[in-house]
Amino acid sequence: MTARTLRELHVPGTPLVLPNAWDADTARLVEQAGFPVVATSSVAVAAALGYPDGEAAPAEEMFAAAARIARAVSVPVTVDAESGYGLAAPELAERLLATGAAGLNFEDTDHAAGGVRPVDVQAKRVADLRAAAGDALVINARVDVFLGAEDENAVLEDAIARGKAYLAAGADCVYPILVRSPEVLGEFVRAVAPGAVNAAAVPGGPDLAALAKLGVARISLGAGLWKHTQAHIRSVLTALSAGTLPY
Repeated sequence: MTARTLRELHVPGTPLVLPNAWDADTARLVEQAGFPVVATSSVAVAAALGYPDGEAAPAEEMFAAAARIARAVSVPVTVDAESGYGLAAPELAERLLATGAAGLNFEDTDHAAGGVRPVDVQAKRVADLRAAAGDALVINARVDVFLGAEDENAVLEDAIARGKAYLAAGADCVYPILVRSPEVLGEFVRAVAPGAVNAAAVPGGPDLAALAKLGVARISLGAGLWKHTQAHIRSVLTALSAGTLPY
């Protein structure tokens, strides 16, 4: 499936909902449930491969996992490519396209150096990736300044500047990850309009209907589905260890 199909599903106010998968089996379940796109979660994929998150898994293994997922479904797949694994834009685009991906998440966190890249540096990376991929990949540019922020209002101005810069550089959508305040998220959406905004559905944040009302074009569960599945497996294992067959 093409990037064009994925791009057209980003509609402000009628958001694309993405229950992020981590292997071919969970990707098939997402498709079978009627979702028009499969997204991956880097933390869940890395964990399934035996590694922690944050580009600790070898890029080759992450791309191989993405390829297995893309082969398993007939809908577009957007890959959480973290911060690009240190690859130059042409190689990153080439390797993603080789997996069958139609899009990617692209973080402004620098995992090697620690911290968030300067906005001009990340905007250049987005522009280089757009030039390398053309229209063949939907770029969801992540804005990471809210991660760990004690006061979301204190970093809002920086987040808006980043969102605008990444959209101007060629991103299709910007993702201020883990914003919990509907007021802050709403202000971000208005400030970067008409650009598309991805929001995370997280405990303690706005629900799906409220996120749609705020005008977001895309909603990610991120690691949410994987964590929920883990919790269920733990409860089953606890029951089994106590001598009870829970199913």
